[in-house]
Amino acid sequence: MTTNGTAAATDRSGPRASGRVDWVDYAKGICIIMVVMMHSVLGVEKAADQTGFMHYVVMFAKPFRMPDFFLISGLFLSVVIDRDWRTYLDRKVMHFAYFYVLWVTIQFGFKAPSLAAETGWPQVGLQYLESFIEPFGTLWFIYLLPIFFVVTKLARNVHPLVIWLIAAALETAHVATGWTVIDEFCSRFVYFYTGYVLADYVFALSDRARARPALALLGLGLWALINGGLVALVVSEWPVVSLALGFAGACAIIVTGTLLARAHWLGFLRFCGEHSIVIYLAFFLPMAASRTLLLRFGVIHDIGLISLIVTAVGVAGSLVIWRLALAARANFLFERPDAFWIAPKKAAPSLQAAE
Repeated sequence: MTTNGTAAATDRSGPRASGRVDWVDYAKGICIIMVVMMHSVLGVEKAADQTGFMHYVVMFAKPFRMPDFFLISGLFLSVVIDRDWRTYLDRKVMHFAYFYVLWVTIQFGFKAPSLAAETGWPQVGLQYLESFIEPFGTLWFIYLLPIFFVVTKLARNVHPLVIWLIAAALETAHVATGWTVIDEFCSRFVYFYTGYVLADYVFALSDRARARPALALLGLGLWALINGGLVALVVSEWPVVSLALGFAGACAIIVTGTLLARAHWLGFLRFCGEHSIVIYLAFFLPMAASRTLLLRFGVIHDIGLISLIVTAVGVAGSLVIWRLALAARANFLFERPDAFWIAPKKAAPSLQAAE
C-alpha cells in the first residue's frame, strides 16, 4: 500500500477481472451524465428563453459537478507519477492533447458556417487558433487535465500540505481573470490534488459505505438537504462554503457509486463511466441536433422535459457515434493512432487505459 492508494485499485471495493473498480466507474458515469445534463439544460433554456424543472437539478449539482470529476481523475495518479518524463508526458499530456486537437477541429467544422455568418471567415480562423490558448466550448476539461498532471509531477517533492493549502487558497479566492485555464485551474486543482494525495482515505470511505449501507444512505440524505438548502439560499458559491460543498459532494458521489456497485443497480451508469471520455468528446453533436429539432418542431412544450430528452440523446448519441466509428474503422476518433505515441505503446487499449 502506498500513501496514495495505489493498492486500493487492486484489492478494495470490488475490482472486476478487467482490473477496473466498479464504484469508480459508477461515480464517473454519474459525473459525465451531470456534465452532459448541464450543457443540455442550459443550452435548451438559452435557446428557448425559458426555465424548466431540470434547471433546479443542474443548480443542485453545480457545487460538486466538476469537483468530483477532478477528484476521481487524481485517484490513480500515484501509479504513474514516478515514471520517466517521456512516458509520463505520453500518457498524461500527449494522450489528451491528441483528442483536444482532433475534436476541437471537428467541433469547429460543425460550427464554422454559423460563426462565419455572424463574424466572417477570417474571424472564424482566428477563433480556431485562439482555441489552443483559450479552450473551446465543452473541451476545457481535457485541456486542463494535462496541466494538472504536469504541475503535480513537478511539485511531487514539495510537502503535500503546502501544495494543498495553496490550492485551497486559490479555490477560496474565486479567481476571475476571464481566462478559462487560469480561472478553472484555481477553482479545480485542489480537488484533483486531493484525489492524488488522499486516495487512501477516498478508498476507505468507499469501504465504509459498502460495509454500512444504511448509515451511508442516512449520510447521503443529510448531505442532500444541506447542499440543496445552501443552493436555495444562494450561499453555495461563497468562499469556503464552495470548497466545503465541493468536497462534500465529491464524497457523496463516491458513496453513491459504491452503493450502486454493491447492489449491482443501474449498470448503464457503470458503462457510461467506463466510456466517459467517449461521451465527453462526442455528446455535443447529438445534443445540439436534438435540441434544435425539438425546439423547432414544438411537439413537446415543457422545457424541462425537452432538456431531459436532450440530455438522454446526448449521452446515448455519443455512444452510438463511438460504435459507428469503430464499425467504420474510424478508430482514430476515439483511439490515439500509433503515430501520436512518443513512448512505447502499452498493451491495453489506449483510450480506456489512459482515463
